[in-house]
Amino acid sequence: MKRTKTLLMYALWVILFFILSDFLINVGLNAAYKPIERKDTMAQVNVYQAEATLVNGRIRGLITNSQPDNVSGKYLEINFYSKRDVFLGRKSIPINQLQENETQNFEVLFKLQDVKYYTVNIVDEKTQTEEIETILDEMTKPQILLATAIALLIFWP
Repeated sequence: MKRTKTLLMYALWVILFFILSDFLINVGLNAAYKPIERKDTMAQVNVYQAEATLVNGRIRGLITNSQPDNVSGKYLEINFYSKRDVFLGRKSIPINQLQENETQNFEVLFKLQDVKYYTVNIVDEKTQTEEIETILDEMTKPQILLATAIALLIFWP
């Protein structure tokens, strides 16, 4: 009985440690992101999240296909700039074949240093030069939980 109680206490401590560390990691990472400014007036592109740290960032938004400007089959081009207006790079995102007033979500996770603002354009062809490196995906909660569990199993004494 005493051994079971001790085992349950260890399990409880591991769970509490996991919850506390998950909370502190989320707070720490999200506090590092600062909003970045958009310097254009394109109404068809609605950006609802644009943030960057010193080394990376994320931009999320919606593209709306409205009349008279049909954006189907074109590219969304995002240009990134520093505080002193130095061009840092660009990312092109293909726009799906959209019906009138249909929307498309987009997300760009990028690795650039000191991004202070960005501009958005709709272009007919993808520009090959100065294309930036993107981060594939952010980890989801289940992926973080699985990675933590594996790390605990590997490094548990």
